[in-house]
Amino acid sequence: MTTTISRTGHRLPPAAHTEQPWRIHDIAPDFDLEDVWALPTPGGPDDFPRLVERFVSGDVADNPSWIARTLFTVRWWIGGALGWDGDGQGLDQRVASLRERLPADLRVTPGPDLDRLPFRSLYLTDDEWAMEIANSTVHAVSHLSWVRTRDGSYRGQMAVLVRPNGRLGEAYMAAIRPFRYVLVYPPLMRGIGASWDAAT
Repeated sequence: MTTTISRTGHRLPPAAHTEQPWRIHDIAPDFDLEDVWALPTPGGPDDFPRLVERFVSGDVADNPSWIARTLFTVRWWIGGALGWDGDGQGLDQRVASLRERLPADLRVTPGPDLDRLPFRSLYLTDDEWAMEIANSTVHAVSHLSWVRTRDGSYRGQMAVLVRPNGRLGEAYMAAIRPFRYVLVYPPLMRGIGASWDAAT
């Protein structure tokens, strides 16, 4: 993997996630793998805590472009108007939290509290961190991990797993997919890279 690719981020094939020995495979086997991304966060073998801190601090969320921020604002407005994110639609309401599936060793390592992200932390290990979110359209997991590349260097990786809520959820995921790939992920990758460089 070249330095240019590792510092810009790019989409990966599903095997980049499914062939790794992640704990999430046993916890969410009924979720669909939506995306896998190589993050522009080159580092050493012990840098995963720094990646987690970048997300917890909110720096990553603050960096996406105005287009991405506008899309998120529109999404939350529509969700509020249609009741997608209202009472009774979230975790422990419409769906049970995946925390109920965690083995004993992961229950004692739930990971950091998330004040600036609309996710709930599930578990944190030395090389993976899982967070979940639910509304009336989907139950989703954001999975961050730290991987060794073919050239012996290390970088972050992000996978998105989803379980759509019936036809509404399937239609919602299909509708937002092109916007995510064109308008959300590119600036998100740039924001992650900028946050990573600022903390170096």
